[in-house]
Amino acid sequence: MPWVASKVPFGRFPFVPPEPSHEMFELFKNLGAWLTSGAQWTGPDGIAHRLAEHLQYSLLATLIAAAIGLPLGLLIGHTGRGAFLAISLASFGRALPTVGLVVLVFLAGGLSILPVCVTLVALAVPAIVTDTYAGTTAVDPDVKDAARGQGMRGHQVLLQVELPLALPLIMTGLRLALIQVVATATIAAYVSFGGFGRYVFDGLAQRDLVQVLGGAVLVALVAVVLDAALAALQRFLQGRVRGGVQGVQVARLRRAAGRGRLDEGLRGRGRRLRPAARAGEAGGGREEGGCPQCAGCERSLGWSA
Repeated sequence: MPWVASKVPFGRFPFVPPEPSHEMFELFKNLGAWLTSGAQWTGPDGIAHRLAEHLQYSLLATLIAAAIGLPLGLLIGHTGRGAFLAISLASFGRALPTVGLVVLVFLAGGLSILPVCVTLVALAVPAIVTDTYAGTTAVDPDVKDAARGQGMRGHQVLLQVELPLALPLIMTGLRLALIQVVATATIAAYVSFGGFGRYVFDGLAQRDLVQVLGGAVLVALVAVVLDAALAALQRFLQGRVRGGVQGVQVARLRRAAGRGRLDEGLRGRGRRLRPAARAGEAGGGREEGGCPQCAGCERSLGWSA
């Protein structure tokens, strides 16, 4: 319907949204029937079997990537060496051509699950490494100095201080990596494997829009559920760390680091005020305008006038 400016009431938005077409209603109706059909959930091509395959590819690749990325990110963040490697990995992960890598590994290694795993691991490692490195370097240096001052060795500082404090960012990296892997695991169907990508590629080949949309919806639902599960695991681990021995130790180290900063500030203040106090005492009393707490500062710091 054409819009006529003279007929639009003042103060109202002149856009009239089009009415939903009958084809759109039919599409969603067929999608609901496709998802709820009992025959669609059974058999080797059923949703349950494809779900097991998709989870197998995704979880296996994420576990391998975590086994590679977590130690590497902790080592880079703890030692401060190799930060350029973490940044390069992040850039590499963003520019990785996943389909091209699948085809390359497929041509080199033949028809196996190896091309899918290599591609998904290469996609997940950069997110895990960069977030683990960022979480480790974000730990307060005073807390780490306080831990070393209490006699902790390097690996003890890493495992008992830096790792609990970096846990939120580490879990964020794992969640991002898992979501990326779940969304990209559909490429397994590109080299004749299963998963929900089978619905997408077969639907495109058959021009079956309902099947394509159903595969996409299932992938999105799996990603949301797994992300919620990891978020619950993150809250559980953070609660255990806060209430456990490591949480108590980290809290003590934070208090020790805070006292160290306070003592350093008091010493600096005392050094600034000490000459004025001596000048006041040499003149038989404190100078006018001097700080009346000079003697108190020196007594609290153990200095004699």
